[in-house]
Amino acid sequence: MSTLDKIKQRIENLRKQIKYHDYLYYVLNQPEISDYEYDKLYNELKTLESQYPQFITPDSPTQRVSGEVVKEFKPVKHTSPMLSLDNTYSQQEIYDWAERISKYVALKNLEFIVEPKLDGLSCTIHYVNGKLHTAATRGDGETGEDVTLNVKTIRSIPLSLEPKGSVEIPKFFEVRGEVIMYKKDFEELNKQLQQKGVQTFANPRNAASGSLRQKDPKITAERRLRFFVHSYGKVESKTEITTDEEFLELCKKFSLPVVQHYKVCKTIDEVVKYCLEWQQKRDSLDYDIDGMVIKVNQLKYRDKIGSTLKAPRWAIAYKFPARQATTVLKNVVMQVGRTGIITPVAELEPVECGGVTISRATLHNFDEIKRLGIKIGDTVVVERAGEVIPKIVKVIETKRTGKEKDIEVPKKCPICGSNIIKQEGEVAYRCPNSSCPAQVINSIVHFAKREAMDIEGLGESVAELLVQHNLVKKLSDIYYLTKEQLLTLPLFKEKKATNLLNSIEKSKQKPLSKLLYALGIPHVGEKSAEVLAERYETLDNLMAATEQELQSIPEVGPVMAKAIKEFFSNKFTLQVISELKKAKLNTTQPKIEKKETQIFANMTVVFTGELDSMTRTQAEELVKTLGGKTSSSVSKSTSLVVVGKNPGSKYEKAKQLGVKIIYEEEFLKLIKKK
Repeated sequence: MSTLDKIKQRIENLRKQIKYHDYLYYVLNQPEISDYEYDKLYNELKTLESQYPQFITPDSPTQRVSGEVVKEFKPVKHTSPMLSLDNTYSQQEIYDWAERISKYVALKNLEFIVEPKLDGLSCTIHYVNGKLHTAATRGDGETGEDVTLNVKTIRSIPLSLEPKGSVEIPKFFEVRGEVIMYKKDFEELNKQLQQKGVQTFANPRNAASGSLRQKDPKITAERRLRFFVHSYGKVESKTEITTDEEFLELCKKFSLPVVQHYKVCKTIDEVVKYCLEWQQKRDSLDYDIDGMVIKVNQLKYRDKIGSTLKAPRWAIAYKFPARQATTVLKNVVMQVGRTGIITPVAELEPVECGGVTISRATLHNFDEIKRLGIKIGDTVVVERAGEVIPKIVKVIETKRTGKEKDIEVPKKCPICGSNIIKQEGEVAYRCPNSSCPAQVINSIVHFAKREAMDIEGLGESVAELLVQHNLVKKLSDIYYLTKEQLLTLPLFKEKKATNLLNSIEKSKQKPLSKLLYALGIPHVGEKSAEVLAERYETLDNLMAATEQELQSIPEVGPVMAKAIKEFFSNKFTLQVISELKKAKLNTTQPKIEKKETQIFANMTVVFTGELDSMTRTQAEELVKTLGGKTSSSVSKSTSLVVVGKNPGSKYEKAKQLGVKIIYEEEFLKLIKKK
């Protein structure tokens, strides 16, 4: 054996040893060697690779930290939506969930997998031919941010899949999980930040999130982040995976860190018992958990049970009781939202609650104040509802001194001075003045956000300036701003003014669906705005629709229908819309032009694999123009599966279900017949 061959062999041996010890330390928490011995192995490898760079490989332990600084996180489209989970807060709500899904599959046929709900940042990781290829955050559920360079610095994540035993490495292997920080590492990080005079993190979750989204991977590498797989993503392999448990066991065979303490339960009683058991043991773990995740174990039944727009029906989170703390209510201030609702907000003596310092809490409305019997100066119990939103839940009356003050409903808006009204049947008190500065500011911020009209540079601080200087009194005024006006504002220079005006001009081309959401119609969210836009195609058509017609749409209930009609009957709204039209905003939804020959009429088509002739999005749009519907998953109701290069699990599932399968060439022949 030549000298070079011996060096190469030594390098490969060192890599294996280091990867093995990384797995023991970061995944199993069972180190076999000291830090000093580990450092010796690592430094020897680093020295050899620097002397013989021809032997460096991308998955070497020394290549975890990139020298590249990320300018911006690029968007990554998820293979399937990364949905959030609906929450339950009691044993009864778990039983209620089980009853709901029993309408789709009998409970006697179901198994459940239950695991601790990690309190961190959701992340998906793709391995292509066994090599770590892409990592992304959840983002909005459809599209996340590319954090591949940062994820590679997390030592619990293997840079390449190295199977134990005779296990096939899939062509494509996607795992979804949580990036977290251990409690001890969080405390150490905050100590270091404090010593540097830098702001500390409020809790381990915030620390994990902030660390993973650093522009410089070297900073992420200094933070002791961990990753645990908890969910099935996508697998392209000959090996069939039928349950969540099988998937997690397969991950273990690839040395991937898997969520700890998961358990397969045969009955809901067993599920509830396990959740309550961990509710008592939550503090025994090295990391924070805020509940338990309950999932249907068998993958085939997940398709039958399905999902809503926001969450899977086949899974639920049981949230542990919120952390509580005692403090004093110092004052109550009134906030005015974009719809004019007056919300009382409690100002508290700062108190730590669930790892966060709380100084403000919501009181929701004045009925809630009456129910609590709360007064300014009271000693109160505050909790983080669902571990997120602080709220006051109880008054400790025994601590009253007699100096406490009643909280009165304001008679006038604290911002504009208009008389406050309360409509019959409503809990909320409102400022009726649509030109109220607080309403206008909040409306501008909502109108300009990315999911709406996407006007870059029109955030809260700029919105406040525009309203304070009387340049914008209603939404439509945004489109009549001039450069001369903007240059009168503090901090506005030529470039900033030009960029904002260009962004405003560009927003005029947004489709009707974005405009409807941006207008802030009560009860109309992003998805319902899309449904309305596609149904009515123009703003005028929607405005002319009757309440009864609106209710005939499956996604529109009586409350939403009434809100839409009231919104478009309002004189102020009509004035805003008139001015938006004069500013030449687009008020139509791009129509999918149907071809004369509807060859896919009443059919649901699924695409899998890579197409040579067009993108998948183009192919799906083509199917719609030819009368069909598309779906991202295969089920018994699927009419046709179109297969491209390197097809995924959808292809195998289609074969199992007996769904008709055609290849790209046949698909192209079909559409040419149109």
